[in-house]
Amino acid sequence: MSTFYKKLPSKPRNLIFGFRPVIETILAGQTIEKIFIQKGHKLLLSKEFSTLIREREIPYSYVPVEKLNKLSNQNHQGVIALLSPIDFTPLEVMIPTIFEQGRVPLVVVLDGVTDVHNFGAISRTARCMGVDALVIPTHSSSSLSGAAMKTSAGALASLPICRVADISVALKYLQNSGLMVVACYEKATQVLYDINLTLPTALIFGSEGEGIDAASLKWVTHHSKIPMQGPIASLNVSVAAGIMLYEAFRQRIL
Repeated sequence: MSTFYKKLPSKPRNLIFGFRPVIETILAGQTIEKIFIQKGHKLLLSKEFSTLIREREIPYSYVPVEKLNKLSNQNHQGVIALLSPIDFTPLEVMIPTIFEQGRVPLVVVLDGVTDVHNFGAISRTARCMGVDALVIPTHSSSSLSGAAMKTSAGALASLPICRVADISVALKYLQNSGLMVVACYEKATQVLYDINLTLPTALIFGSEGEGIDAASLKWVTHHSKIPMQGPIASLNVSVAAGIMLYEAFRQRIL
């Protein structure tokens, strides 16, 4: 689990604070984007709390108490939950549903895309290119904040999103479900135009700095690259995603 601090929202939105209210919110089935816990707090020693966040795969991180105080001046008891602006769809429900509806799955997997603008831009393009679902990790992913919603031009409100605890496990599931898993990165050997993207496909894109995790690459069936020229070796991840998704769209409408 992540224990480092990332930048918190500048303005509180849909916050639940206090130990018992957070637990009741989880039990009520509301979708929580993330839980912030005071550094050094013994909260996770509570069996009820730790079991809930593990079973529901809710992301959390430890933050200084000063950050919690900035989010809320109420008695937060060392814990604040941020409600998600959207609901998540289980991957194990999403894929069978796509097949049952007679569609050929096209799924985008984001392996550690943390920049909110890249995340929003990819979501917008995915919605326009007929993507069926977006798969993101519980940790190391962009916040589904107002900035992400704005950048996506509302796409995040209608594009099904599946949040998973382990991207490599999700890729294994996708492959076992009959999807080819296509990794998109500059060091790949196969040009994207040589891949038949009319088949059930999951396109995976890596983080802005580290790329696709080595554990995820083990479940890749095709390694693709975008042909380029000039001194610059790689593209911004949202630009690369746009090119790859348009090629999939082009192949599927011809």
